[in-house]
Amino acid sequence: MKRSLILMSLCSFLLAIISLQAQSITARVVDKKTGIGVPYATIEYQANRGVITNEEGRFSIKKPSNPSINDSIYISSLGYEKTAIPLLPQMDSILFIEAKAIELNEVYLFDKELTVEEIIEKVKENLSKNYQDDPIKQRLFYRQSSFNTLTKLDIVFEESTIEELNKKFLDSVVSILPRNAAYYTESLADYFQKPEEDKLQLTKAAELYDKNNEGSMEALSAKLEKIFKDNVKPDSFLKIKSGWFGQKVQVDSILNESIKDSLTKAREEADGEYPFLGSRKRQLNSLYTGLFYKKDSKLNFLDKSNRYEFDLKGYSAIGDDGVYIVDFLPKRAEDFKGTLYINIQDFAIMRIDYENVKSLKKIKLLGFSYEEINYEGTSIFTKDQNSSYKLRFLDKTLGRKMGVRRPLSVIEKNKYVKGKRKQNELSMEIDLINFNTEKYEVIVFETENISVSAFDKAEENPSIKATYLSEYDPEFWEGYDIMEPNKAIREFSASK
Repeated sequence: MKRSLILMSLCSFLLAIISLQAQSITARVVDKKTGIGVPYATIEYQANRGVITNEEGRFSIKKPSNPSINDSIYISSLGYEKTAIPLLPQMDSILFIEAKAIELNEVYLFDKELTVEEIIEKVKENLSKNYQDDPIKQRLFYRQSSFNTLTKLDIVFEESTIEELNKKFLDSVVSILPRNAAYYTESLADYFQKPEEDKLQLTKAAELYDKNNEGSMEALSAKLEKIFKDNVKPDSFLKIKSGWFGQKVQVDSILNESIKDSLTKAREEADGEYPFLGSRKRQLNSLYTGLFYKKDSKLNFLDKSNRYEFDLKGYSAIGDDGVYIVDFLPKRAEDFKGTLYINIQDFAIMRIDYENVKSLKKIKLLGFSYEEINYEGTSIFTKDQNSSYKLRFLDKTLGRKMGVRRPLSVIEKNKYVKGKRKQNELSMEIDLINFNTEKYEVIVFETENISVSAFDKAEENPSIKATYLSEYDPEFWEGYDIMEPNKAIREFSASK
């Protein structure tokens, strides 16, 4: 009897494992001729529902609970044959697709062949019709990858009247600060949008980073607090001075809240009462308002088309739609170059690849420097039920360089002390250069047109917070539709 129970338990355990493993289908789409992964290919597995492969050609989808013998996934990508593959219990992990040569007469016949200038004018004429700003609900997966590289940090100690704030201490601060740091967040959510307003309903989220970096900063914060409490009078104020500029800070406020608490408070003020939800919504809003057809977009190749040179490179297909391939380059002092894939029938831009040709912003003033050195990405759009184009996929990378090279003095003053008001002083010179890269990825699985009242009834759920992961866990998103991680994320592991 006991043996039967053990066998039954073992069988149940094995069945549970098999069931768990069968919740998702993961594969890689590969060019049949070259063997190279096909990035940004569309994988459709239901009507108006699908995923996009990552830059390595990988994808993952939630397996239907009751697949029928006729179920298939459909793979389409720019310049490739649309391929149907049966949705079998066990699918190959590598799926091959073949390139397709497109000739104009294979796509559409025209009464008149258009020049590239006429094509761009028709894109502009049809812009409001092709990209309607109606209320929608989008089921999406959003990944943000942040990278910081501190290439230079020199602190030249000059003088200090506080014994603990000496050259040795400053050297220890320099050694604690991480030179390289990576931080990833992933969120599955429903994103509700209407003109001038949006809402975000989080389903699940994860944070992937090294807590050891945060721990070293907490230790530094505690050490600084102790030094302040032991040496600085509570009714004093600090004057932080850099060259000609100074700022007054009350010491009481520093002693009453830690550095970490101050940072948390600042984030909450910026993103509302719920920092994670607020920051995700703020970033998504920024990505959507930055799309090429929005009035605040930096991509001005349509608004200022007379400042760009357009070149019709040829014809191709995206799924069942024929597209013009049009390159654009700045012919004056504009910022971007790229490629447009324009629907031959309705002149909608179905895909855009772009990158900056020079720094977008460059500031250098009194020892401070800031430069936006990288602004590039890919956006893909598909039609909804109302024949309006909506975002299906976005990949965007921003790169910034920041520098500080200035003298810095921290002076304690106290008006209640007789005699000289200056109590303590720390003087140093800072030389710092930091590179920051932000990569954003959004994949939209499903778009639904909704009414204004449905939007108004939607409620956000700020109680859902991100789960911390010290290393990539493939089981965390098991059973959910996501965008497959790249190699850097799959191999990430916090230092021990």
